[in-house]
Amino acid sequence: MTERQIRLFGDPVLKTPSEPIGEIDDGVRGLVEDLVDSVLPPGRAGVAAPQIGVNERAFSYNVDGQVGYVINPVLVEVSGEPELMDEGCLSVPGLWFKTLRYPFARVTGVDLDGNEIEVSGTGVLAQALQHETDHLDGKLYLDRLDKDSRREAMKQVRESDWF
Repeated sequence: MTERQIRLFGDPVLKTPSEPIGEIDDGVRGLVEDLVDSVLPPGRAGVAAPQIGVNERAFSYNVDGQVGYVINPVLVEVSGEPELMDEGCLSVPGLWFKTLRYPFARVTGVDLDGNEIEVSGTGVLAQALQHETDHLDGKLYLDRLDKDSRREAMKQVRESDWF
């Protein structure tokens, strides 16, 4: 299909919990193709459906050459001691803040054939699984920042040329 434009902070779709996907039809197949095409440009670890303006539970990921997608993902496991990791977001361009994330994450969901799938990993993949699942719950990584970091982030958003 096509790489889709990323919605930016302030767009209401980014703060709205996504609806589960029911029947896997041509529309869902097109959405998954767009999600995968949209995560392929360099520097992108994940794209959630709300980031391309679709309020449905699906995301794509692209970490260390592993490219895929999950429909109706559920974050079923996180483990390890949460650590502060540099984190950014395509919907909040140019900002990077330390965000608490678990070093391991596991997501379950389905593929386009309706088969159950599982994606798990450590490091950047774990971070991406948590980040993209947050998007589907209507949360941005800015919502996870401590009070002072969030204040600074909002200041930078207001001063940005894209806001």
